[in-house]
Parts: sequence; C-alpha cells; structure tokens
Amino acid sequence: MKILITGVAGFIGSNLAHSLLKRNFTVIGIDNLSYGVKDQIPKGVIFHKIDIRDKNISQLFEKVDYVFHLAAKNCITDCQENPLETFDINVNGTINIFDAALKNNVKKVIYAESSAVYEGSKVLPSKESDIAPESIYAISKITTNLIAKDYFKTKGLITTGLRYFNVYGPRQDYRRTIPPVFSAFIINLLNNKRPTIFGDGSKKRDFIYVDDVNRFHLMCIENADTNNDIFNIGSGKNYSIKSIYKNITDILNLDIKPIFGQNFDFEAQENLANIDKAQKIGWSPKVSLSNGLKKSIDYIKEHVI
Repeated sequence: MKILITGVAGFIGSNLAHSLLKRNFTVIGIDNLSYGVKDQIPKGVIFHKIDIRDKNISQLFEKVDYVFHLAAKNCITDCQENPLETFDINVNGTINIFDAALKNNVKKVIYAESSAVYEGSKVLPSKESDIAPESIYAISKITTNLIAKDYFKTKGLITTGLRYFNVYGPRQDYRRTIPPVFSAFIINLLNNKRPTIFGDGSKKRDFIYVDDVNRFHLMCIENADTNNDIFNIGSGKNYSIKSIYKNITDILNLDIKPIFGQNFDFEAQENLANIDKAQKIGWSPKVSLSNGLKKSIDYIKEHVI
C-alpha cells in the first residue's frame, strides 16, 4: 500500500511516517521545509520538497492509496499576524491536495483540522458539533471542513477530518515562534533556564500522546466507519499548564521557577475533548500523561539537547 503524507517533516507527520514504515507501507513525503525539519523525516520515506500549493503536485499522487494531509500554517500567533498567507496555505493548499487526490483516484484523504475550532465554545467536553472558531487559524481550519463536505457531495472524494487536541511526544516542534509547552518547558529546564508560561498558568488543555494519535490514523485506513466524518482526537482529560510544569519539574527533580508572560487573549481558557465518537468505533487513548512525559523527556535528552 502506498501512502502520501503532506507535512512529513513536521511533528505529527514524521511520527506518522515512522509508524507506517514499521508496518511496511510505502511512504511518500511532501514538505516545503518552511516549518518542518528535514532531519526528522525517517529513513525510508520517498521525500519531495514541494509546497502544497504547487499546481504540479498531482504527479506525486500517482498510484497513491491514501493521503494524510497534515501540512499547514499552524502557529496561532503567526496566523493572526498574516491572515492572507494563512488562508492561502491552509485553504488553497488543501483544495490543491483534494484536487490532486481526485485526479489520481486516491481512495481517501485524511486531513488535519484542529481543536481550535472550539475556542469560543463554553461547552465542555466539546463534541464535534460544538464549533465556535474565533482565531484566524481556527477559521481557516473550519473552512477546510466545509470544503471537504462539498468535495464529497459534488465530486465523491472520501475524507476524514481529525480535530487534534494538544498532541505531544517525540519530534515536537520546539522551533515555532511560541513553542508547544511540553518541548519549551523540557528544553529550557534541561538547559537550566527558566521557561515562560503565557498567562497565569491556569489555562487547561487536553493533551494526547502521539502514539495514541497514530493508532487512530491507522483506523482511518482500515475502518470505513471513519469515512466522511470528523473526529476529536484527545485524551478526554485536561490539565492546567501550571500542573504540567510541576509534573515536568518533579520528573527532572528540579526547582526552577517559571517566568509568567503576557496572556494570549484569543486562546481558549480551557479545552477538553468529547471522544465518544472515536471510542464508539474502537479507539481510546492508552498512554498516560506521566508515561508520555517521561518518553518526551528521554527523546529530548537524546536527540535535542
């Protein structure tokens, strides 16, 4: 089976490629390396440096069975500052990928949405119907959902939309303007620096380990119940940023106080996934927060520091 991944040099994409290669799939990887890191692409991936907006991209989809479309402009602060580029990449780029898949008779496109689409909702845990996007990034992501619905209705393209909550684990992108809290905290602490918590640390997030995410990715290939639907991919539990910080310092046996920076007003105070729909078709998270943190720390010690 041949599978194509856009954004293969990114955090989720590189982990997915590694998981698929272990199962002997042929993996084609696409990335323009504006955010992704080439060194993260696993050996064995047939890699092409190309932008998802490139009109010549469809030739790379020849004889591809499934596409995982993960490439996006996804740093929320960067997206707020440049709405035009955000929509060009996230919306126009997605349309280009859908068109390439149709032209080459791809069986299905599994594409990344985001839990950011719930940022204005007061309903917790959030079901897939509780959308309330507020940031430019979230609006671009819900737009891709509407496009996917139209492409099935008018063109017959089968898709699955995945609303990732806060995915963490090896290869997490610490080079972003505002890095994810896990990698930012761990890297700074291991370098004996004070990490920054934006806001007072009371914000709560639903964190899900990347291996659990990859198990659902495989279900999208194997289980037709995922066709033309949207799924929350989270743990169904949430933790405050302050408690995450304490967990990490306890594991590292360090007593370093954080710096508290300016809050981001456009971010939700709390997110929490309702994962009933994913559980009904046989998926549930298996990696605990403590085990996931230890695995993340071990990876950063070995490959980053």
